[in-house]
Amino acid sequence: MVSLFGRITLLVAWAPALLELSRAATVTYNFNIGWVTSNPDGAFDRPTIGINGQWPIPPIVANIGDNIVVHTTNQLGNQTTSLHFHGLFMNGTTQMDGPTQVSQCAIAPGSSFTYNFTINQPGTYWYHSHNNAQYPDGLRGPLIIHDPESPFRDLYEQENERVLTVSDWYHDQMQDMLPGFISKGNPTGAEPVPQAALFNDTQDLKIPVQPGTTYLFRVINMGAFAGQYIWFEGHNMSIIEVDGVYHQPATAEMIYLSAAQRCSFLVTTKNETSANYALVASMDTSLFDTLPDDLNYNVTAWLVYDDTQPLPEPALVDELDPFDDITLVPYDNQTLLGEPNKIVELDVIMDNLGDGANYAFFNNITYKAPTVPTLYTVMSAGDAATNPTVYGSYTHAFVLEKGDIVQIIVNNLDTGRHPFHLHGHHFQAIYRSDEDAGTFEDTNPSESDYPAMPMRRDTFVLYPTGNIVLRFRADNPGVWLFHCHIEWHVASGLIATFVEAPLDVQKTLKIPQDHLDACAAQNIPTIGNAAGNTVDLLDLSGEPRSPDPLPDGFTTRGKVALAFSCLCGILGVAVVAWYGLAPDAAASSWAEQHIAEMNSANQGVRSSEGEGEGTKSKVVTVTAVSGGGAAKQR
Repeated sequence: MVSLFGRITLLVAWAPALLELSRAATVTYNFNIGWVTSNPDGAFDRPTIGINGQWPIPPIVANIGDNIVVHTTNQLGNQTTSLHFHGLFMNGTTQMDGPTQVSQCAIAPGSSFTYNFTINQPGTYWYHSHNNAQYPDGLRGPLIIHDPESPFRDLYEQENERVLTVSDWYHDQMQDMLPGFISKGNPTGAEPVPQAALFNDTQDLKIPVQPGTTYLFRVINMGAFAGQYIWFEGHNMSIIEVDGVYHQPATAEMIYLSAAQRCSFLVTTKNETSANYALVASMDTSLFDTLPDDLNYNVTAWLVYDDTQPLPEPALVDELDPFDDITLVPYDNQTLLGEPNKIVELDVIMDNLGDGANYAFFNNITYKAPTVPTLYTVMSAGDAATNPTVYGSYTHAFVLEKGDIVQIIVNNLDTGRHPFHLHGHHFQAIYRSDEDAGTFEDTNPSESDYPAMPMRRDTFVLYPTGNIVLRFRADNPGVWLFHCHIEWHVASGLIATFVEAPLDVQKTLKIPQDHLDACAAQNIPTIGNAAGNTVDLLDLSGEPRSPDPLPDGFTTRGKVALAFSCLCGILGVAVVAWYGLAPDAAASSWAEQHIAEMNSANQGVRSSEGEGEGTKSKVVTVTAVSGGGAAKQR
C-alpha cells in the first residue's frame, strides 16, 4: 500500500506531465484540395493547387504537445495527392508521414483521408504534397509549432513573430514539364529553370516594423529547386533555430537556405524611422544549366519603418558569402554520438539508362516505387520484415535495429549541390568537405575531426564533387525516406529508404481504415512484398523496375547497324573507284577522230611542201575527261 507521502511524491513527479496534458489541445483542419488560378509574379495566370478555394494555402499552427487532425478531400479531379509534414518526427505514427507508396497510398480524386498525430517538437516546419512531384504547383505551406518554454521567449514578443516563405516559381505545371525532363530529349538531365522568385508567394512584399523592436523571423524555403541567399540591408540576423532545433545564438549578415531548409533568427530594428530597408533573396544560379536573359533571379521585400518614405533598390553585393551552418552549436549542447554500428555510404550519380533518359542514382540504384507501400510490407511480412529484400530491388532499403547509431556518408559524384533530407529524425551534421574535395575516402576524416557538439537539422547541403557525413540514433521505429529535396531529383530517383525496427512497428501500429480505403479505391494491394507477392516474400517477380542500364558495348541491333554501315561504305567506295577508272567511250572516240584528222592534215602539208629542214610537226596532247575531252597545244 502506497503511503500518503509516496502519493504526494508521485504527484509532484507527475506534475509537469499533467500540466503539459492540461495545456494540450486538438487542432483540427478541414482541407478541400482543388484547383485555383494564381499569378504571384504578375506575369502569367496559371492553374495552381489551393485549399478551400484559396491560394496561398493556410498555415498550420499549433503548440508543442497538441494533437493535429487534418481531414483532406481530393477535389483536383485529374491528379492524386498526399500531404507530408516536413520535419516532424511522427513518433509512433509513421503511417501519417505522407509520401505515397511509402507510408500510404495516394489520395484518389474524390476520396478523403485523415492525418492524425501529436506534436512533440517545437519550431519552424512546412507541409507539402509528397506525390508525383506535385508540390511546386502550389500545395505547400508553413507549419509553425509554438513553444511556451522556448529559451529565447524573453527576447521578443509573440506578436512580433513573422513567418516568411521564399520559393522559386514556374509558369508551367509539373505534370507538363516532367515528361520532357525525364526523356531521351534531355540526356544531360538539365532541370527546368524557374521563371521567378517569391517572398510569401508574391513580389514587392512590404513588412511593417516598429523602431527599436526585436522581431523573430521564421524563414522557410518552400521551393522546388533553387537554393536562396538571403540578407537584410542595414540589419544583422541572430540565428537561434534551424529545422526545428534550437542553437546557440549566432550572428549572420547573409544566410543560405536550400529547398526545404528553415532558419529562425532575431532582427532588432533601428531606433529611427528615416529610411526603409531592402530584404533580398537571390536564387542560387550555380544550380541552373542555363541562365535565361529575361530571368530576374532576385526578389526584394522591404522592412517598412515609414510608408511615406521611398522603397530603395537593393545595393549590389560584392560577393555571396553566407553563414556556414555547420559551425552552429546546439542549444542543448548534445555531444557527438558514439562511433556508428551501422554505416551507409551512398554515391550520388547522374546517368542515363537504356531508354536514353537521365536518372539520379544512389550507387547503382534509381528509386522506383513498389507495388505495395513499404510500410504495408512491414506490417504484412512477419519476421521477414527484417530482410531488406522484401522491400524490393529499387527502393534502396536499409533495415535498422532500434538503438543503432547510424552514419550516412554521401559522396557527390555530380557537379551540382544537393540538399539531403531525412524523414523521422534530426541528424548530427558532423562533416562537410569543401567543393571538389572528392569522396569520403579521398578526404579521410577521423573521429577527431568531428565537432564535439555538432549542429543538428533535417536537411543539409552537399557541395559539388564533395562529401558529407551525418549521424543519428535509430530511436523512432517506422519507414523513413532519405532523399535529395530538389524535386526534379526526387522525380528522377535520388531516394533511399530506412526501415527502422520493423518488428516494433508491427507490435505498435494499426493502419486506419480510411488509409486502406485509399488503396482500395485504386486497386493497390496492401499486403505482400514490393511486388505484391504474398506466398514467397523473397520472390520479386513483377516488381516495378527502372529501365535497363545502357549496355557496356554495342547491342545486337547496334552491331547489325554497324555491319551494314561498314558494308554500305565499302560498296560506295568501290562504286566510285570503278566509275572513276572505267574508260570513257565518248572521250576515246573523239580522240581517235581528232588524231585521224591531224594525220590527214600533216600528209597534205608534206605532199605540197615536202619535209624541209627545221620544220616541226605540231604535237597534240589530249586529256580524256568524263563526258568529252579538252586539247591544248604546245
